[in-house]
Amino acid sequence: MVIELNNQLWSVVKTQSVKPGKGGTYNQCELKNVMTGGKLNERFRASEAVDEVQLEKRDFQYLFANADMLTFMDNQSYDQIELEADFVGEDRVKFLQDGMKVIMQLHEGRPIGISLPQTVVLQIVEADPVTKGQTAASSYKTAILENGVRTQVPPFIETGTKVIVNTDDGSYIKRAE
Repeated sequence: MVIELNNQLWSVVKTQSVKPGKGGTYNQCELKNVMTGGKLNERFRASEAVDEVQLEKRDFQYLFANADMLTFMDNQSYDQIELEADFVGEDRVKFLQDGMKVIMQLHEGRPIGISLPQTVVLQIVEADPVTKGQTAASSYKTAILENGVRTQVPPFIETGTKVIVNTDDGSYIKRAE
């Protein structure tokens, strides 16, 4: 959820409803400034109303990277925009693939957020050998994906195998068909 507070956009990171022994109920919210990344803890009384900012969500296509700039194309107007890699996030940039469709969140025509697909298919370029005699319960091994991310995979996954990986944390989901 994104709200407007003091003429700035804030993303609600965490919220907790508190009922103290004395006084009225309030919501303790941890907010993150959408533009600057700064954090703020704010209390809202239960009787206060907070308006959610309406964000426009549009489909974009990732085209290419040039140094620290990433180029995306709007699928409706074919306009191209360049964003800094930091805008997407260092960990998430590694999962961008040429032609990948992403959802861009816009406020008054300005990008404020981006959502990658939940999963991507990547090839294993290096995998540890299987240790004989390990039990099935703990038999995961380290592997390196083609984008350089390390992940834990089952012992039957070998170098050259294509796997489906979660873009949020880089975890192995299953072998690709």
